[in-house]
Amino acid sequence: MTEQPNHEQHGEDRLPPRPLHKPAVDPALAATFGRPQGVEGAFDKLTAPAAGNGHRPLGPPPESLAEAFRRPEGAEGVLLERPAGGGNGSAKTDPAEGPLWTQTANPWRDPGAGAVLGGPAVAAEDEEEQAERKPGAQLSLPEVLFGRRVKPKALALLGVIALLVGAVGGLVGWWFASAGESLTGSANIAEAEAAKERPAGSVADIAKRVAPAVVSIQVTAPGADSGSLGSGVVIDPQGYLLTNYHVIADAVTNKQMVVTVFFTDGRQAIGRVVGGDSKGDLAVVKVDTPDLTVVQIGKSSDLAAGDTVIAIGSPLGLQNTVTAGVVSAVNRPTVAGGDDGQSPGAYYAIQTDAPINHGNSGGALVDSTGALVGINSSIKTAQGDGSIGLGFAIPSDKAVKVAKTLIAGTPIKHSEIGINVASVVGITSTGARVQNLAPDGPGAKAGIREGDVIIKVGGHPVRVALDFLAGVDDKAPGEVVPVQLVRDKAVLTVDVTLG
Repeated sequence: MTEQPNHEQHGEDRLPPRPLHKPAVDPALAATFGRPQGVEGAFDKLTAPAAGNGHRPLGPPPESLAEAFRRPEGAEGVLLERPAGGGNGSAKTDPAEGPLWTQTANPWRDPGAGAVLGGPAVAAEDEEEQAERKPGAQLSLPEVLFGRRVKPKALALLGVIALLVGAVGGLVGWWFASAGESLTGSANIAEAEAAKERPAGSVADIAKRVAPAVVSIQVTAPGADSGSLGSGVVIDPQGYLLTNYHVIADAVTNKQMVVTVFFTDGRQAIGRVVGGDSKGDLAVVKVDTPDLTVVQIGKSSDLAAGDTVIAIGSPLGLQNTVTAGVVSAVNRPTVAGGDDGQSPGAYYAIQTDAPINHGNSGGALVDSTGALVGINSSIKTAQGDGSIGLGFAIPSDKAVKVAKTLIAGTPIKHSEIGINVASVVGITSTGARVQNLAPDGPGAKAGIREGDVIIKVGGHPVRVALDFLAGVDDKAPGEVVPVQLVRDKAVLTVDVTLG
């Protein structure tokens, strides 16, 4: 171990004490914190205790304190006050009692405290006095409400509390009633409020606008309850209705038949047949009914396969029935007419998959804007009489033209070519074979011969005989129509002036 230096033995290693530095006293600070004039020494000399018990003598207490803390009148005994003898615990409050503090007294009680717990200021009432005291009178309701015994604020608060208690009780009862249904197994079915969206252009919107212009037509004998049923469309505010000829055919052949027209608003009227076209299956009926809703006329030539269409009519007598679908095809050759013994005709129809049944005949086929594009005319069925999605309508371009002619009182004329044809399917050609010709008919005059196979008429291809008949009927009488045919394996085109 290395020996540590002993500073006590080597005094020369100690630092000498620094000289005491007493700065000069500022006169301003000395005047503020210095002793008062004539006072020397420490300040505690001013508060030296008086001789005796070590406390300065106190003067009489103020009258207000004496009145507040003096004994009540008639009170005797010791109150909260300092024990006699300076609070050293050796004094007695009553000569008959022992000392207030002993060696076995509560050690947590300071025997030198400034006050002790004495007896009560006023003697307690004995049991006899308490028994003699009677309870006060109870307040009646009039006294509470009108006797000013209770504050109005207290009454208002009491009313609010009563309302809150009632509301809470009602809510609790409602909850128990609702929970009770699930406990007892009762079904709780949620019902949605009616909030259907019917924007402009929807099926519902179109049906609402067009349905008042579509009527139900019934043709019955006098006194009969039933007859033929169909539909019609109001095309003029003067009461002209457009329908199928086969709907009112019985009224044409039998003048005693009654045509009754039923409107969607509940009105009904007796109709009069203005005219009809049996071969084109169109007719016009007139009613004398004011304030009619008229359908808007559209252009059927603008239709294309896939366009949305809506059929409105009275299928099987169910008035104002709405069905929707699309255009399945345009320029579909379809047979028409032949209801009154005349030879049937053919026309290029609009094919649709909108469900159409018996009674829809004469009803409206409208496009996505609600404009009339066709008159529902016929259906094809496989078995039975139900709709299988093959419905046909007369194009509005042709139907409106015929209606205007009938309203004007002009007879309808159909084009004739003077040729009878039959469908043929061959290796070299497929079309309508010429069976015979009228000697002086338009076809014979144009150079058509028997055995020729017609494959096109007026720009429309001919695959079967019905195509040829529809193509001829589609043209007006006197119009020159190019007819393309096959003769001896050669393709020829002749111009025919229709009769």
